[in-house]
Amino acid sequence: MLEPSHNDELPAIPGKRYFTIGEVSELCAVKPHVLRYWEQEFPQLSPVKRRGNRRYYQRQDVLMIRQIRALLYDQGFTIGGARQRLSGEEAKEDITQYKQLIRQTIAELEDVLQVLKMRSHH
Repeated sequence: MLEPSHNDELPAIPGKRYFTIGEVSELCAVKPHVLRYWEQEFPQLSPVKRRGNRRYYQRQDVLMIRQIRALLYDQGFTIGGARQRLSGEEAKEDITQYKQLIRQTIAELEDVLQVLKMRSHH
């Protein structure tokens, strides 16, 4: 089976509070041993550990894992580079760029919507 390379191909995250490592593995298309490795490498990633050392991931952990996955697999960052990227100033700049991108996308979609509305009235 081919690993999907883009986040948009990953399944939607169900709206529940905690996820097991198996569920996260499926949601993020990342093997459990890789998740355990990333957990040691990325301080931002800290699933709740319950008895028997079972991990429970929260929604923000799942999103963080998808972000790490995108940096490592899609954008070719090293672990060190990705860690820096997530904790550093660049992350803040990224957010600003994303916000601009989102605004631009919304504006474009609104334009498309106007065109469609005009067409449907004819």
